[in-house]
Amino acid sequence: MRIHHINCISTCPLGGALMDEGPESIVSRGRLTNHCLLIETGTSLVLVDTGLGLRDVADPRSRLSAFFLRLVSPEFREEMTAVRQVARLGFDPADVRDIVLTHLDFDHAGGLDDFPHARVHLMEAERVSAVRQATWLDRQRYRPQQWGTKDRWRGYAPSDGEPWFGFARARPLEGVAEEIALIPLIGHTLGHAGVAVRTQDRWLLQAGDAYFFHAEMDADHPHCTPGLQFYQLMMDKDRESRLLNQQRLRELRRDRADEVTLFCAHDVVEFERMSGRSAAVPAEAMAIRGVEAGAHRPVGRAPTWTRHAG
Repeated sequence: MRIHHINCISTCPLGGALMDEGPESIVSRGRLTNHCLLIETGTSLVLVDTGLGLRDVADPRSRLSAFFLRLVSPEFREEMTAVRQVARLGFDPADVRDIVLTHLDFDHAGGLDDFPHARVHLMEAERVSAVRQATWLDRQRYRPQQWGTKDRWRGYAPSDGEPWFGFARARPLEGVAEEIALIPLIGHTLGHAGVAVRTQDRWLLQAGDAYFFHAEMDADHPHCTPGLQFYQLMMDKDRESRLLNQQRLRELRRDRADEVTLFCAHDVVEFERMSGRSAAVPAEAMAIRGVEAGAHRPVGRAPTWTRHAG
């Protein structure tokens, strides 16, 4: 099991340092990641979240809401889409046979159409909520324009599988290696989940948008930037559950640090620590580094399990 960390188009929200605690002024824009995972299972590729996709880059106004285009101003770079980074790593994107989604927000699901043959695994409650689009904000965050592969979605109940470190676990994902699990983390959306991946010596938990800033997971003195704190309040669908799950994640990090590595979707510090490179740089075959990523593979060498021409 090899894991590649890819940033699939940064977003640059209003508020500068109030968002990311970076060096920029508060009247400029901050920078967040879209931290996705490409997993080599030995028989196929699995993608965890997609970030924004090629069609979003080509024509963002037809795909994304004007509200979020103004608010988070995605940095539309084609080379940062998941499909382009998969190819840069030396793989055929057609070998991405499964996509596991934390949730269906536009910045997590925009690349679905770039992998038309992949099955998409998500919580059933997320599918229902996204399709219903009950509120104005739902209609801004959930974009049916990105759902060309909707007939390949597979929905899961929250507690069909064996518990995972005290958290509920969706039943084994259809056709996906048992080392990959959906972990319900309700709050940001009604069907939000983390994705746990078992490596040789530990679990990784991509917690999606269960939190946004690395210091939120400090067990003794949790801290979030004002801008991201406001953004989470604006976006959450179940605030009580979100805050409860954040506390449970803090305890997981504190008590199981030798067994679980925790990270979220949008924190630059976490992404650069996990990937070993700048969040502004697309993944390449020689950029595979870190314990979780596995061994290096030289540029141009095919994965051991398959290689497609074209």
